[in-house]
Amino acid sequence: MTDRGAPWVLGVDSGGSGVRFALRRAEPGPPAGTITSKEPVRTGPAGIDAEHLLSQLLPAAQELMLRTGADRIAAVAVGAAGMATLGDALRAELPGALADALGVRGLALAADAVTAYAGALGQRAGAVVAAGTGMIALGTDLATWRRADGWGHLLGDSGGGAWIGRAGLDAALRAHDGRPGGSAALLARLEAVFGAPAELPGLLYPRGDRPAVLASFAPEVAGCAAADPVAAGILREAAGHIAASAAAVCPPSAGDQPQVALTGGLLKLGEPLLAPLRAEFARLLPYARGIEAAGDPLDGSLLIATEIAGGGLRLPHDPRMLWIANGVTDRDRVSAKTDQDS
Repeated sequence: MTDRGAPWVLGVDSGGSGVRFALRRAEPGPPAGTITSKEPVRTGPAGIDAEHLLSQLLPAAQELMLRTGADRIAAVAVGAAGMATLGDALRAELPGALADALGVRGLALAADAVTAYAGALGQRAGAVVAAGTGMIALGTDLATWRRADGWGHLLGDSGGGAWIGRAGLDAALRAHDGRPGGSAALLARLEAVFGAPAELPGLLYPRGDRPAVLASFAPEVAGCAAADPVAAGILREAAGHIAASAAAVCPPSAGDQPQVALTGGLLKLGEPLLAPLRAEFARLLPYARGIEAAGDPLDGSLLIATEIAGGGLRLPHDPRMLWIANGVTDRDRVSAKTDQDS
């Protein structure tokens, strides 16, 4: 849709550092308005807290509608960390709540990796690696989704920021102990950042944000890589893990060359990581074409909402990765029953 009267759509990006909301017409282009909340949505025994998300989403949507003059939101796409395994409450509660409060008829609930994919590649076949504190790779041939890693810092996220930071701290503590594989350079950085090595367990283990604390040491590893072979080796190993995950999910070439994009804050480590990444991608994915990500997960949420509003969504539907509400709300059913009775 490109006419002036194109409907309005809302994109939501919910992650570990907060929630972002953006409203625009259902057509290509930048948002007409955005709002950022620095309060992450809570996760409890029942999964992602639907009421907590709605307590932020509804006021943000209403504020954006006032700013832009939007009379109604046709479609909403929510990308959230943990949606694949922790999104049952959102799937149960959001369709009715958004229909009743905003008149929304089209709703997509997506894993944050899916919105990262849509933001980076749009609706093309290929693979996207989202690498920040954690690391997950997602690929599709537009028929099904394939996922690799994203299992969290205790079970995986190999090559991500927390993985690099932990490997760097391990090398530092090896040097402190006099064990093989240690790095004096990384030990010096540990002491500069955290203090005495013996105090590190007490600083780290009680914290609920351990992955972020571990990831905060990744830039120190990158900063030492030029002169320290241990640090450089950690980044080469990280690059191998990232490229292997991308290769595991990237569809094989079948005429059209699949595209691969990297997104996430880990790329800010720069050439100490990017140089071995390029080498590993060339080795493991010679049939794919690396491209720069077109946008971020919020852009991906807006694209998905736009395609729902226009009936053009080609990305694979999946009960865990990309769940689409059926568009029939309680309000619709009541209205239909009233029409039948009359």
